[in-house]
Amino acid sequence: MAKFKLDETDHQILDMLIENTRTPFTDIAKKLLISAGTVHVRVKKMEEAGIIIGSSLTLDYKKLGYAFIAYVGVFLKNTSQTKFVLERINEIPFVTVAHVTTGKFNVFCKIRAKNTQHAKEIIFQLDDIEGVYRTETMISLEESINDKKRLMHSIFKDM
Repeated sequence: MAKFKLDETDHQILDMLIENTRTPFTDIAKKLLISAGTVHVRVKKMEEAGIIIGSSLTLDYKKLGYAFIAYVGVFLKNTSQTKFVLERINEIPFVTVAHVTTGKFNVFCKIRAKNTQHAKEIIFQLDDIEGVYRTETMISLEESINDKKRLMHSIFKDM
């Protein structure tokens, strides 16, 4: 991984790309009063340094019919079954995030579903995985904060 020291221009480039990964380098260059080539070179260096890892697309799941979000804590019979259980969880496409955790749960998952009936089916699939002792579910009423920039701004202040 290449060494790379970030400066204010890099911060501004990242800020714009976090807002919209599809922002053309020419638009970023115009706003920062630098050349598009400079933007390209800086982004390439941040990719080579491992600071930028790909890009992502944000979907409006409500418009796709998947507005129901729940979090499911998974208790395992034995922690040695973690890898096997994660492989089975990965086969359920409606489980969008899974974390191995300490504390109350062994694994903590985020699911997206069409409605409560669909969520129940997904939770039953999780319950049926060999090695799962039980699950505990929390329904999300709304996603109140989803800010990709605040952490980045704090990191830059610390640098």
